[in-house]
Amino acid sequence: MHDIRAIRENPAAFDAALTRRPGVAAMSSEILALDEARRAGILAAETAQAAQNAASKEVGAARSRGDEAEFERLRALVAEKKAEVARLTEEAAAEDARLRDLLMGLPNLPLDEVPTGADEHDNVEIRRWGTPRDFDFAPVEHYQIAGAQKGLDFETAAKLSGARFVLLRGGVARVHRALAQFMLDLHTTEHGLTETMTPVLVKDEAMYGTNQLPKFAEDSYQTTNGWWLIPTSEVTLTNTVAGDILEEGALPIRMTAHTQCFRSEAGSAGKDTAGMLRQHQFEKVEMVSITTPETSLDEHVRMTKCAEAVLERLGLPYRTVVLCTGDMGFGARKTHDIEVWLPGQDTYREISSVSVCGDFQARRMNARYRPARAEHGGGKPEFVHTLNGSGLAVGRCLIAVLENGQQADGSVTMPEALVPWLGGRTQLTAAGTLI
Repeated sequence: MHDIRAIRENPAAFDAALTRRPGVAAMSSEILALDEARRAGILAAETAQAAQNAASKEVGAARSRGDEAEFERLRALVAEKKAEVARLTEEAAAEDARLRDLLMGLPNLPLDEVPTGADEHDNVEIRRWGTPRDFDFAPVEHYQIAGAQKGLDFETAAKLSGARFVLLRGGVARVHRALAQFMLDLHTTEHGLTETMTPVLVKDEAMYGTNQLPKFAEDSYQTTNGWWLIPTSEVTLTNTVAGDILEEGALPIRMTAHTQCFRSEAGSAGKDTAGMLRQHQFEKVEMVSITTPETSLDEHVRMTKCAEAVLERLGLPYRTVVLCTGDMGFGARKTHDIEVWLPGQDTYREISSVSVCGDFQARRMNARYRPARAEHGGGKPEFVHTLNGSGLAVGRCLIAVLENGQQADGSVTMPEALVPWLGGRTQLTAAGTLI
């Protein structure tokens, strides 16, 4: 959510940043009009309350003087002011709600360094790692590899749950599990992240805190008793500090979690329907950092390297791009997408998005910290900065391992770094067995 004081102080700068996002109009005039109405309503309610309080004090004095006429007049005035206070308070609350709803529905402001653009075609590549393998046969997609076909059961999943689900079996299921464990161990032992096991069902407040609500309700699943299934553990990890005032010395907080994730994939009908690239239920190892404003951009670079390290250890070629304003997520100020090479598709596909959100989510969650240094306000609480990123999407990593390691006979050679998590097994045979 946006800082109303910053909008008051520099509405032109707010509009200039906001309108860099395609299709988003300047909003400062509407915001400030609501803000003025809200503040006028609050002042009117406070003025009426003061008049009511003054009249209430005089009621007793009139009675003690035996001035019955004045007593009745003042008592009527108190009743009148009480009703006026109630009405004005309700009106001010309504204006406040309208302003909050408007601010809640506006995306974060991109950093100046983020490239302006309309869609993914305007993203800017900043580096590549690894060289795509030169196959001596025509590589196929993951679901066409003989060894993988034995463990990717789309038909049974469809019988159980419908489209965009998969049931993993045997060796493929083992590789999937090993990838998640490998990622967690790398992040916790070498990258300094704290492993966390979180719920996958959350209340409305948590979804509001990480900006899934109110704008993107249709993208998630809600149970009949009001819980939401998390689209990513960004929701749960980030909201662990909701409502808190942290000490500066406790920051940064770096967390990772491996969870099931659930997305309705609203608006993606007909897109990536083959295989397991885009599913309603999937697993992800998420990274979340809570930092001070001064360190958040450095942390963004660090988190990106943590995600890239997973692919480098697995020997999977990738490229890293900076998303343009038209492709960047609602809550991000800047995003790095990491795209892994998929030889079956002959292209790079996104496997991680690492975003710095500034204080956008912190304001929604009321998550603050107390600066230790006097020049930062003498300990007055400030909003933290939040960051999140995939480290990595496990299913997409499985796809990349299968496609990059495929052999002409339908078997798949496992990445050397993954072998210890596979009990020493190095190959998925054409029959779907790990040996």
